[in-house]
Parts: sequence; C-alpha cells; structure tokens
Amino acid sequence: MRTKQFKAESKKLMDMMINSIYTHKEIFLRELISNASDAEDKLYFRSLTDQNVGLAREDFKITISADKNAGTLTIADNGVGMTEEELDKNLGTIAKSGSLEFKKANDKNEEIDVIGQFGVGFYSAFMVADKVTVESRAYGADTANRWTSSGADGYTIEPCEKADVGSVVTLHLKADTEDDKYSEFLDAYRISALVKKYSDYIRYPIVMDMETTKLKEGIDTSAEDYKPSDDDYETVIEPRTLNSMIPLWKKNKSEITKEQYNAFYKDNFFDYEDPLVCVHTKTEGSATFSALLYIPAHAPYDYYTKNFEKGLKLYSKGVLISEKCGDLLPDYFSFVKGLVDSEDLSLNISREMLQHDRQLQLIARTIEKKIKSELTKLLENDREGYEKFYKAFGTQLKFGIYNDYGAHKDVLQDLILFPSSNEGKLVSLKEYADRMPESQKAIYYACGETKEKIDMLPQAEAVKDKGYELLYFTDQVDEFAIKMLMSYNEKPFANVCADDLDLATEEEKDALKKENEAAKDIFTTMKEALGDAVSEVRFTGKLKNHPVCLTSEGGISLEMEKVLGQMPGAGDVKARVVMEINSNHAIADKLRADANDAQALEKYAKLLYAEARLIEGMSVENPVEIAALINELLTK
Repeated sequence: MRTKQFKAESKKLMDMMINSIYTHKEIFLRELISNASDAEDKLYFRSLTDQNVGLAREDFKITISADKNAGTLTIADNGVGMTEEELDKNLGTIAKSGSLEFKKANDKNEEIDVIGQFGVGFYSAFMVADKVTVESRAYGADTANRWTSSGADGYTIEPCEKADVGSVVTLHLKADTEDDKYSEFLDAYRISALVKKYSDYIRYPIVMDMETTKLKEGIDTSAEDYKPSDDDYETVIEPRTLNSMIPLWKKNKSEITKEQYNAFYKDNFFDYEDPLVCVHTKTEGSATFSALLYIPAHAPYDYYTKNFEKGLKLYSKGVLISEKCGDLLPDYFSFVKGLVDSEDLSLNISREMLQHDRQLQLIARTIEKKIKSELTKLLENDREGYEKFYKAFGTQLKFGIYNDYGAHKDVLQDLILFPSSNEGKLVSLKEYADRMPESQKAIYYACGETKEKIDMLPQAEAVKDKGYELLYFTDQVDEFAIKMLMSYNEKPFANVCADDLDLATEEEKDALKKENEAAKDIFTTMKEALGDAVSEVRFTGKLKNHPVCLTSEGGISLEMEKVLGQMPGAGDVKARVVMEINSNHAIADKLRADANDAQALEKYAKLLYAEARLIEGMSVENPVEIAALINELLTK
C-alpha cells in the first residue's frame, strides 16, 4: 500500500470544491455517472480498431447499487479502467482530467464525444461521502488497484482483486444530520429520480436493482371470475434501466409524431394543455446545437410576478447542466419553454458553472431569431392561434419594446397587436400602415381603460369623423412602448389627446388662430381661476359635438401621468395639460357673451375643467366646490 498526499494544495482546494463549486449535493451522482460514461466511450472507441476488446456497443452499461446496512452507494462501469499510474495521476491530482487528455489525443476523430474534461467532478463525491474507494482494472492489464481517500488528508493505492475490466466507485455516505439527510441517496426511487433528471440521455444503460410487485408464479388467471387478491402478489428485486438513453431531440423529425412532441412537453414542463407551437431545430456551424422549443398556449399562473424564472434546460452531450439557463432567452421571449443541447459549450470547472463565452451568446442569438421566425409564421398562417398566444403574452412583447430604451424594437414591432376601430379587430402595425390613405400623416391612437371609454373621448370622435383608423391602447404599457418606437414605416405615432394633433386645413388653422387672439382676455381669466392645473386655455376646432377636452403637451401624456402616479417612488410626474374648448359649441358663445364677467368666467372654467377630467376618466379634485357651482347654475 502506498499513502500519498494530493498534489494541489490539497485541503484548501478540496474544501473549496466541496463547499463552493457545487450548488446542490445531488450533483455528485451526475458527475460520477458522466465519468463512467466517459470510461465506456474510451473503450468503445478502442473497440472500433481493436477486435480483442470483445464488447459491442450494446454490451456497455453502468450499474448502480445501494447497501442501506453498510451505508454505501456504488457506481460501476465496464469501461476502459485505470492503471495504478492513471489512478495516481487522474485522482491524485485535483483538476487533472484523463478525459481531457484523451479528447486532445483523438481530437480529429468524430467518434470521440466524452463528457468530463476538467477532472473536478469526481471530487463532488466528498460532498456526501466521508470515504471514497475506486477499484479499477485497466483494459489489457492483468492486475487491479484500489484507490482510497477520506478527503483532503490524502489517499492510498494498493493492489486488489477485480475480475473484469472497468471501475467501481464506492461512496461511504456521511451520517445524517438535522440539515442533511445523506441516507436519501440510498433510496432506489430517489436515485432513479436523479438519474432521470440529470443523466436520462447518457448513451449507455444505467441499471439498478429495484423492488417491483408482480403476480406469483403458478397463479391461474384464466378463470372468467378471477379477481386478484393481495396474496397473489409478491415483491421481487429486478434490474431496471433508469434512463431512456436516446433524447427525443436527437431523433430525426420524420420519426417523431406531433403527439410525441406534445407528450414530451407536458411531461417535462408540467403543463396540462398542448403547446401552440413546437420548434425542433438542429444548427451547425459557428453555433452547433440541437433545440426543442415550445410556445405555450397559456401563461403560467406566476408569469407576470417577480417569482417567475425564465430559462431553457441546458444539456451538454445529453447531460443536464442547468435546469433553467436564463442566458439563453431574452426577457421578452421568457415565455418559451424547452431545452438546448450543445457539444461545444465551455464548461468552467464544474458542469454547473458556464463560462459566459461567445458560444453561449451565439446560441442565444440563434434561438432569438428562431423564436421570432416561428411567431411571425404563426401570425401569418394561424391568426386565431396567434391571437390566443398574444392574449397570454402580448404584454411581455410590449414590455420588451419599452425596456432597454427601445433597443429591441426592430425584433418586436411586427409582433405586437392593438384593438382597432376598423371592425373592432386586433391589427398589427403593418396591417394598419398598409391601409393608411396617402394623405394620412400619422398613426393615430388613444389611451383608456377600455375601448368603450376611449370611444367616448371627444378627440377620438374627431379622428374617426375624419375617416382615420384609431388604435386603442388599453394596457398600461402600450403608450410607453410606442414612445420607444416613435414611428413605424416612417409614419409617426400621434396621441389624439395631444395638442399637436394636426387634422385641420390651413384655412381652418388661420381662422382658429384669429379666434384665440380675440378671446385672449377670456382665457387669461380662466387660466388664473384654474391655477397650475392647466398650462393654457384655448379654443380648438378638432371637437365635433363635445364642448371641452384636455390635451397634453410634451413627452408625458395624461394616460402616462395616471400610470406613473400609481407606481411607488415615481415622484410627482405631471403632464403639461391644456384645456381646449370647442370654438363651434354653444359654450364658446356663452364665454364670448360673458367676456367681461370675471366671476362667471372663473366658474365656467372650473366646471369645464371638471367635465373634461371626468371625460378623461380622472377624478374631480374638489367635488364639493363643483357640486355647489352646478347647484348655483341650476337654481338661476
């Protein structure tokens, strides 16, 4: 027996790996299975040129066994094995990878596809075990050796008896504590679940003896009135293959039915409804990966909450690296579920820690383009399906335009829809722009709680009376998103409640200008009565039947003021408000008639301002005063 020390500042580095690198203790099983798979890959590769190996691909397997009495968990393989020198070199030097050296030596051979390349995964075993032994016999060797370690203090290597080629890793699990139940890793069903979660697509069978209930031999079940009783059954131990081995996404699309795609989605992403869209893609070149992406038919219950976590499952060579890799999806496509499997990712020390390298960014950009392409096809070819999707996730697309100062507007602008005055249907910006009259100068919209309330706005009536289509913005984010777009197809967006709405002819503008100049003293008196509530009072020619409206100047509209006012910490954000009075309404004649009665003008100003606020869906600031003024006028 030889006792040796680790070769890399052992205790400090070992403690760091055990306590810092891995987030979850259960990861150890994935790492040891991946190492076993690599060992079998190496021997299989050798069998392609060495007939003496005597094993076909189907002969390789990984065996897991648990001994609850002894407190040990064993992972065995019939792979290439290790010599005494290799045990010393690969396991005696922390972060030394035999798989990496094998990969480099055979880099030009396409058959090589080993998983582990950093030599750290093996030491994850010490997160759950206080002693680890490895018994290994290398292919072509006559003897076997046992490597034993209880942690950072060092290890021993000694000869042992082992009849077959391969390695057996035995973990002597730690005793349970109040916080950690290490004995759970001796439960066959817990092990089965972990294999299914992390190593389901390892290419070799992962086998474990499992309890199963079956009918006893000799039971006659042929009688028509036979009904089985509990006594007819017995519990037996039988070997069971825990992994499915061949990932669905690595099969040819022609071999997979729609029902299989949908079943995979519901089983793996816990949905009760079939997805709207399934995307199965394989990309080669600068970013080589397979992806299986799903667009759900409805939003998860927590989708629009801070608890929702975006991300795709990330695999490397069929081994689960991350349950939810958020870096693969932009926030505006966070509703997408699915997975990515890449053989080219740079993994940093442990398979949990991805380097944020160019490869990951290339995959993310490719996925973004694919999602947009599929949504565009859905919009063009299945309008009903797209509108169902949009009802669930449209708000997220609009937030995507608004966020990052409009950096992603080109990606998203053709995917958003708005209710329209044209037959009351949802329309895209492209559809709106394509049917605009040549004379129309802008894309018109109005904001409000509902389409019905928007239709009551005096300004909306005026725009529709001109024959222009109107977009209804009923979501709080709508106008914020449009402010980031600024224009579409070189046509600016115009809020019908803004002061710069240009619907009049030059003659109408000149006539209105003269009317406002003539009524200058009237408006000065009314403005003083309203104080800072408005920046200006004036006549307008854009109203049809209504006497008054409020418009806004500058970048903050009245609707934006309402939205921002509901947000904590937003401050006192105010729109610059103008009260506009219909110059053709009888109210305007009344104001002109009472031009020299300052008290009357002050009362009219307050009443008209209150009316305009109510029309806009805003509260009246002093309802008692307004009620008194109404009563005064009614009793004259």
